[in-house]
Amino acid sequence: MRYFAASDENRRLDAATRPTLRGSFVALSDGVTHYELTGPDGGELVVLVGGLTIPLAYWDGLAARLHARGLRTLAYSAYGRGYSDRIRGLYDEALFVRQLTELTSTLAPTSPWHVVGTSMGALVAMAYTNLHPESVTTLTVVGPAGLGERPRAQRLLRNDLLAGFVARRFGRKLLEGHLGHNVRDPALSARLVAMVRDAYRYEGSLYAFFQTLQRFPLYERQDLFRSTGELGLPVLLVWGDDDQVTPITHLATIRELLHPRQTHVITECGHMAPYERPDDVGDLLASFTVPHPDRLES
Repeated sequence: MRYFAASDENRRLDAATRPTLRGSFVALSDGVTHYELTGPDGGELVVLVGGLTIPLAYWDGLAARLHARGLRTLAYSAYGRGYSDRIRGLYDEALFVRQLTELTSTLAPTSPWHVVGTSMGALVAMAYTNLHPESVTTLTVVGPAGLGERPRAQRLLRNDLLAGFVARRFGRKLLEGHLGHNVRDPALSARLVAMVRDAYRYEGSLYAFFQTLQRFPLYERQDLFRSTGELGLPVLLVWGDDDQVTPITHLATIRELLHPRQTHVITECGHMAPYERPDDVGDLLASFTVPHPDRLES
């Protein structure tokens, strides 16, 4: 699919606009990444890896809770999301793992740290952990993508011409329809849509979204779960009981493959538990991120 800018993407991310935005920016090999490294000095670091659509502001509530519990956080927007660059290359798994690897090595060179991934970000976090197990103290997976068969409609997006047509003609409607299934609470859902919509004013945003749907392996990732479970790292699995995006019906399969030390199901919660229930998830994380002398136990 060729790079394009949608008609309502009327802003550019560049040296003129970035100083007006919250947070910090760092140039990595594929582009500029938007991040926030915050929390108490000396606190253990928690790296927050977001999903398919979300900017780093998604993590604000959870980060505040973790800071109150003495932890430091590194939140960032993946390429094509939030205020990170919209690149013209392939939005595949290698891109997002490379971004996470370069970001952590640049901003937090003293490892290990705790890694948290939600939805698609859980797959990125697991792929990163498989490459760099020595850098990870604990891994937390929230409402992970990666199981089930690729839907027929998404298989059709493998065709570049068709994907480009759908993205230009129906992209905004499909994006907001996807967001509408993420959160139970209507007020939180409206805030989420406004947050994402703000970032999608920058040109190349819909291209990045559809390129990711084309190139990132979101389904049939049993081997990734299995290899992560075989690392012997302490894993925390968290899921909302009313997740409409990555259904909790996959819970038993993932527990069998991933071998989490702890599993917590949050009641009356949708797909975005860190956003919907930040205090609950934050307390679970803070309790889990205690010293693990056996973290590389096989």
